[in-house]
Amino acid sequence: MSQPEQRRILATAIPGPTSVKLQEQRARELSDGLGVTMPVFVERAGGGIIVDVDGNHIIDLASGIAVTSVGASDPAVVRRISEQAERFTHTCFLVTEYDGFVDVAAALNRLTPGDHRKKTALFTTGAEAVENAIKIARTATGRPAVVVLGHAYHGRTLLTMSMTAKNVPYKQGFGPFAPEVYRVPSPYPYRWPSGPENAAAEALAALKDVVLTQVGATNVAAIVAEPIQGEGGFIVPPPGYLKAVQDFAAEHGIVFVADEIQTGLARTGAMFACDHEGVVPDLITTAKALAGGMPLAAVTGRAELMDAVPPGGLGGTYAGNPVACAAALGALETIERENLVARAAQIEERVLPRLRALAGPGSVVGDARGRGAMLAVELVRPGTTEPAPEIAKAVAAACHAEGVLTLVCGTFGNVIRLLPPLVIPFDLLDEAVGVLESAVRDAS
Repeated sequence: MSQPEQRRILATAIPGPTSVKLQEQRARELSDGLGVTMPVFVERAGGGIIVDVDGNHIIDLASGIAVTSVGASDPAVVRRISEQAERFTHTCFLVTEYDGFVDVAAALNRLTPGDHRKKTALFTTGAEAVENAIKIARTATGRPAVVVLGHAYHGRTLLTMSMTAKNVPYKQGFGPFAPEVYRVPSPYPYRWPSGPENAAAEALAALKDVVLTQVGATNVAAIVAEPIQGEGGFIVPPPGYLKAVQDFAAEHGIVFVADEIQTGLARTGAMFACDHEGVVPDLITTAKALAGGMPLAAVTGRAELMDAVPPGGLGGTYAGNPVACAAALGALETIERENLVARAAQIEERVLPRLRALAGPGSVVGDARGRGAMLAVELVRPGTTEPAPEIAKAVAAACHAEGVLTLVCGTFGNVIRLLPPLVIPFDLLDEAVGVLESAVRDAS
């Protein structure tokens, strides 16, 4: 099937009548615990457009939460999925092997930061990758404790939910939580109490205090950080902070884990967000963009760490599914062939100045930030830094009504995040940002 026409079309109100009818069926059949951002049902998608069942062409600034970076129907991904599905859909790699699993691992060993000897293990979801990174770090070090940042998001399993900072909706009512998880302040420049210029040094001092005096460095297996915090609000750490954390971890035999599930694979204008800071993590987790929409995740890291777990200690029935591996090889092919790292940087150059121009006296935009095609505006009550989640919700709703899909995030629920497919046509991107600008100005 050819790619949908790359043009915003409002054929009906959003949601349209067919989506509304399907939504009624969903309410009858599905758990209320499953949320929804934009209540439309999708007919097809590709490039920068989502076509719903009512014929609306919606500009996609979400990419399925940073998953479809190469587009929702990338030809290389579709071709490789089709070819693999005709051969076989599953064997379980732990039972009988296939070359796609090994080829994906080899690509990640080549692309991830650092020239040291690396090995990879494949899994299914991002949370599963983070959880296995902790298993590897604990086995390698013989230590129990894990240190994470404020505003962190690492997943919805018991351990990763414990590592996640935000209570509602991710933790409320789901305790008790996993033990030996310790939280340190996130260097959030916009909200750092003594000013953004002090965030790196003071946050680092707080981390060291927790590790050295409260937990004990000899008890810490891993420090886990998102190089740009995602669900927490697209928080870009101040320069030098991540490198200083990496150096401190190395000094004390602590495994430094970079959670690049949302930031990795060209999203931030570098192949990995760590590359912006010259950081070489001991372990790095990937998922989301890795397989162009198919469920696949990975832990890649120093060979001696990855080999610390005895045979049988890692894996899963669906880990590294052959169809997902085929999709990943297609997605990685497109990322490299189309130089989507550079494309993400161009998206930043095109969009971030427009977002920053929205801030100012009387505006609801307190801060505009991000890297590459991972950009955001933080909405506040004008003249203050007080979070305004109700304004963020209204701005998102206004964009949705005009056929532009945006996402809300942030610990305070007040950040509009933009995650367009890296292949989005620039005219569509410009139009979508224009809709967002109008919504923000109306709210201001």
